[in-house]
Amino acid sequence: MPTRTPSGTAPRTPSSLPSLIPSSFQGLPPVVWTIFAGTIVNRLGYLVTPFLVFFLAARGVTGAETSYVLGALGAGNLLGPAVGGILADRIGRRPTMLIGLIGASAAQGALFLAPGVWTMAAAALLISAAGSTVSPAAYALLADAVDSERRQRAYALFGWGVNIGTAVAGVLGGYLAAHGYWLLFAVDAGSMLLYALVVAVRLPEPKRRTTEERSRGNAEGPGPESAKKDGIGYGVVLRDRLALLLLPLFGVQLFVYSLTEVALPLAVHDSGLSPAVYGAMAAVNAILVVAVQPFATARLARFPQLAVQSAGSTLIAVGVALTGLADGIVGYTVSVVVWSLGELVVAGIAAGVVANLAPAHARGRYQGAFSWTWGVARFAALTLGVATYTTLGPSALWWTALVAGTATAAATLTLTARVKARTAHELAA
Repeated sequence: MPTRTPSGTAPRTPSSLPSLIPSSFQGLPPVVWTIFAGTIVNRLGYLVTPFLVFFLAARGVTGAETSYVLGALGAGNLLGPAVGGILADRIGRRPTMLIGLIGASAAQGALFLAPGVWTMAAAALLISAAGSTVSPAAYALLADAVDSERRQRAYALFGWGVNIGTAVAGVLGGYLAAHGYWLLFAVDAGSMLLYALVVAVRLPEPKRRTTEERSRGNAEGPGPESAKKDGIGYGVVLRDRLALLLLPLFGVQLFVYSLTEVALPLAVHDSGLSPAVYGAMAAVNAILVVAVQPFATARLARFPQLAVQSAGSTLIAVGVALTGLADGIVGYTVSVVVWSLGELVVAGIAAGVVANLAPAHARGRYQGAFSWTWGVARFAALTLGVATYTTLGPSALWWTALVAGTATAAATLTLTARVKARTAHELAA
């Protein structure tokens, strides 16, 4: 019997291009494909943040003043997911996405027109805070649209859309920047508004659960009594013992992965290679992930997902550590290929596991907690990772990545039985 979507219709893929859809993504409902398409549009316009340092320099902002703006940008990524998770459960998925997209679009214009450093920092804070409220709501909407067995594939498709859009944006951004930074801001803001239009027109708001339905708890998770005490905050997540074990493990794994954005360019620079080499490495990663991920998702879906997550996280840790052995283009290419394979292996698994832990009425907050974990991991890579590299030396960072990545991968694997029990409970319900 085909699985039913919340609206009661059988899931289907877009009928116009069935032969072009990778088998791993066939059968997903229209809501998932709408978010996928909107995500590509949005990420095609992901232009301002990668070129922000160059824009600030063109405006005469350098040195310590640049760090104020970048610090505000990072702080917003810690604030936005927490707020987005609460709003997704409180006012709905679609309104939260619209608030985030329209707010971030307006902040893009404010940053471009900002007259001084502090107004630039305020606008940067709003860009990242508003923009990062979107992910928890989108993740929760994906969880609403599919059952637990399909969620990993839905999140993998979402991540594939991010990678497709980002890969194209990297090329587009360089071209637009050469013709004027205002084009970066215009396209970035425009892509957000276009995604907002897609959300407003094409995405339905899922049916809200009744109080009686909300009182149904999960094994090892929030029970009937705690469900009544959930309110609108994150108490529902903090009372979930299994979530409190998994989120820090995922956080460390995401920290190791985030070092690919931070430590790799430092290593390439210290090897005496040009920035073009780092650009080539980014292209290798993008091509691998975009080309291989759909097929990897199909092949790996038959295996226990936490086992796949652990294997992929180990590959990422080994690949990052191999950066320390590289001293030329070939060595860096090998390291990038290894951690890129790990990246496409783990695609969508962590978000899917977190979604399966969440009670239906708290999916936004669970995804907010997961997105916040992502933000903390990236912020730690930008601060602690760079500090370790520059003060203790590159070897200390590579060994830290290897040990932390493999240890948390092994620890994640030990929780397989408990996660399986929670998922089975939801399927039975």
